[in-house]
Amino acid sequence: MRKKINETEEGAYLKKYGFNDNIAYAFKTKKGISEEIIKEISNIKNEPEWMLEKRLQAYKIFKNKSMPKWGPDLGGINFNDIFYYLKAIEKKAASWDDVPEEIRQTFDKLKIPEAERRFFVGTETQYDSEVIYRNVKKELEQQGIIFIDTDTAVKEYPEIIKKYFGTVVPSTDNKFAALNTSVWSGGSFVYVPKGIKIAMPLHAYFRINAEKVGQFERTLIIAEEGSEITYIEGCTAAMYMYSSLHAAVVEIIAHKGSHVRYATIQNWSKNVYNLVTKRAFVYENAFMEWIDGNMGSKVNMKYPSIYLKGKYAKGDILSIAIAGKNQVQDSGGKVLHLASETTSKIISKSVSRDGGNNTYRGLVYVGRDASNVKSTVKCNAIILDKESKTNTYPYIESYREDANITHEATAGKIGEEELFYLMSRGLSEEDAITLIILGFIEPLSKALPLEYSIELKRLIKMDMSKSIA
Repeated sequence: MRKKINETEEGAYLKKYGFNDNIAYAFKTKKGISEEIIKEISNIKNEPEWMLEKRLQAYKIFKNKSMPKWGPDLGGINFNDIFYYLKAIEKKAASWDDVPEEIRQTFDKLKIPEAERRFFVGTETQYDSEVIYRNVKKELEQQGIIFIDTDTAVKEYPEIIKKYFGTVVPSTDNKFAALNTSVWSGGSFVYVPKGIKIAMPLHAYFRINAEKVGQFERTLIIAEEGSEITYIEGCTAAMYMYSSLHAAVVEIIAHKGSHVRYATIQNWSKNVYNLVTKRAFVYENAFMEWIDGNMGSKVNMKYPSIYLKGKYAKGDILSIAIAGKNQVQDSGGKVLHLASETTSKIISKSVSRDGGNNTYRGLVYVGRDASNVKSTVKCNAIILDKESKTNTYPYIESYREDANITHEATAGKIGEEELFYLMSRGLSEEDAITLIILGFIEPLSKALPLEYSIELKRLIKMDMSKSIA
């Protein structure tokens, strides 16, 4: 039985993000995971035998891997009560007008076509298990840039997929990486040739519509020597009583002198377990940026990682999390310095309100052969009430005496003088708090394109006004 939503309680969030579509799916597996289900998924995708073998090997690993014994409680996940593959339409749409009307209306409400026309050179939209629409400007294709869904890449670029798939995040990494490799579907494959610099962002949007569904996209980005790319993803889900699972894997290879920026604005509904593995290998003189905004989900576990494998490589992680009622945000970042003269920066900002629970969990590792490393970690938390919590678990493992590593952390409430000053200028307490929070998360909003920055601020205003309950 579905939960009856109180319109006054959920308000603006449900109107804009939490609605669901009543559609007839073209294909749906039975609930639960087994070898038969995995073979069924591979068969309907008409995959080559080598990919099915990867899936089945990963499934064996998944069965033998234990659940994480640290972090948030994941006891609410029932792997046998999940649909692992849902196909909304028979084949990908060649144009936006070819997308079925019910689904098109969903993305129209989310302003995806409008954003595509104004801000992005390429757009991909995934609905439950499959990418349903993709559009790339011709000038990108003429430069040799590839931006397609990963399912298509398996068939059209098998040698590249074989070379890189699972090399950054192997199936043995953790239980949810193994699960993803077993049942993955959709996601983006991006290949940027040597020396090509993409001036505007590529964009992917992921939507969970059905109840008790798992979404397991697989994204692989390869930036060749001297190339540049910005990739932005957004995520939402319909609101149900029962939990859904999102367990994506993102693998990035930043070759010599390249620059990759990967930005996420995650706004899953509060029945979603978001358990994601994101990792980048960064080579000589390359620069990797993770920009990570976390507002939605029931439980969020996400620690974007950077492996600095080449001299003078650089990595930055900006993580911002807002935890409200019945939410656990367990996020942060990891940087492994595996080469000399490498630098990194991790900035984590969090806001906890209405009993929300925020945790920063991070790692800075310096290997024995990595001389003259510099790393900075800053964690700042705001707690808005007595019921909310914030935790910081920084971990530093260094095998070099010449490593320069700094860490600072602050946690506190909004200053009474600051609040009084704003209210004395005519703002209500609610508006004053919202303004302070917007200033607090400014580093994230400044790093995003204008439309995304505006949308982020709208989301935070709704959250602070308790429209998202």
